[in-house]
Amino acid sequence: MDRLLIGNTWVDNVTMPEAVAAVDRLILRGAPAMVVTPNVDHLVRMTWDPAFAQVVAAADLVLPDGLPLVWASRLLNLVLGQPGLKQRVAGSDLFVRLCQHAATAGHRVFFFGGAPGAAEGARAVLTQRFPDLRVVGTHCPPMGFEQDPKSNEQAIRRIRQARPDILFVGLGSPKQELWIARQKHRCEVPVLIGVGISFGFVCGQVKRAPLWVQRAGLEWLHRMVQEPGRLWRRYLLRGPWFVPLIAAQMLGAGAARRNERRSAHPAASTTTNARNRDRS
Repeated sequence: MDRLLIGNTWVDNVTMPEAVAAVDRLILRGAPAMVVTPNVDHLVRMTWDPAFAQVVAAADLVLPDGLPLVWASRLLNLVLGQPGLKQRVAGSDLFVRLCQHAATAGHRVFFFGGAPGAAEGARAVLTQRFPDLRVVGTHCPPMGFEQDPKSNEQAIRRIRQARPDILFVGLGSPKQELWIARQKHRCEVPVLIGVGISFGFVCGQVKRAPLWVQRAGLEWLHRMVQEPGRLWRRYLLRGPWFVPLIAAQMLGAGAARRNERRSAHPAASTTTNARNRDRS
């Protein structure tokens, strides 16, 4: 798979079916693999959160959750000539698609996290939609469980005993990515994916934006209207920093190309400088 640099992050350039196939290969590999789905807020956060940036950079599969990443890739294609992203692969869409695929492929899945009742509600909805889906467990840990060794150990033990092929982790970002990175080897699960609020979307606890709003790139606005007190800083204060992040990439790439041309033609540069001196 090809990876493209979007701002400060290398992103896998895949379609949704290709992402599902990539997860299949990771399951067959067997070693614990981490899948992340960065959006604009994640890219901006990585500029000042090196621990989070390191976790995303080390992920086995990095999928573009936000539509602005696709738009930025097309702008970078026009300016720099690098390929554009094939499509948005949103984590909430990937969650449902992987459950659908798991029902036919026989993969075992576990829903971890979410608001109280969300994981169990998502299991009820998805097993009705996909009767062959094997949800081998759900668990909603208490708030702050990751700071309590006993609660954390209990959660990991429940996951190991269930032996899923895919662990969907709905703890919110960056908490879910940091937890996966720290605990993936102890969970003994082939694939671990952070899916944020996806359980709530599926079971109806949280209303997802209509499809036309998603396609217009305004899903963030729909979410902010639902939870303004929690999300306004994310979208109105941090989100705009994505623009200078992409601008810096374009300017940096342009400067690098000019330096490459000068290095490739030193004699021409020397001649030009001599002519300039003669004229003066």
